[in-house]
Amino acid sequence: MFGNRKQPQVVPTATLNGKPETVIGANTSFVGTLKSDGNIRIDGRVEGDVEILGNLIIGETGQVIATIKAQNVHVSGAVKGEITAVEQLEISPTGKVWGDITTAALHIEPGGLFRGQSAMSTNIDEPLLLEAPRPGRGE
Repeated sequence: MFGNRKQPQVVPTATLNGKPETVIGANTSFVGTLKSDGNIRIDGRVEGDVEILGNLIIGETGQVIATIKAQNVHVSGAVKGEITAVEQLEISPTGKVWGDITTAALHIEPGGLFRGQSAMSTNIDEPLLLEAPRPGRGE
């Protein structure tokens, strides 16, 4: 009777379907360092540093002035600062990004704005064809 009791399954707090576990609402402002192991959605104003092991969604009303590090970043609002997205950065038609970005994949939809420098991070070595030409023997 008591021996057959099943242990409850542990489901990660960042749900399996990628929904945010933390939401900063449109009428909320935050200044400081924001850290999370899960997913976050920002619809309000955030200033400082944002470090997330999961995904970050910046909604249309979101305003972020920060250094951002996350797995994936989707911008529909405004961001000013440095963004590092390990997998992908997506800027929607209403999204605006001012600052330098580093990501493995960048997607900017028509209407989206990006002003800054970008660096593509990858684990793939440069192909041999892209090496500098070597002087020929007869030259």
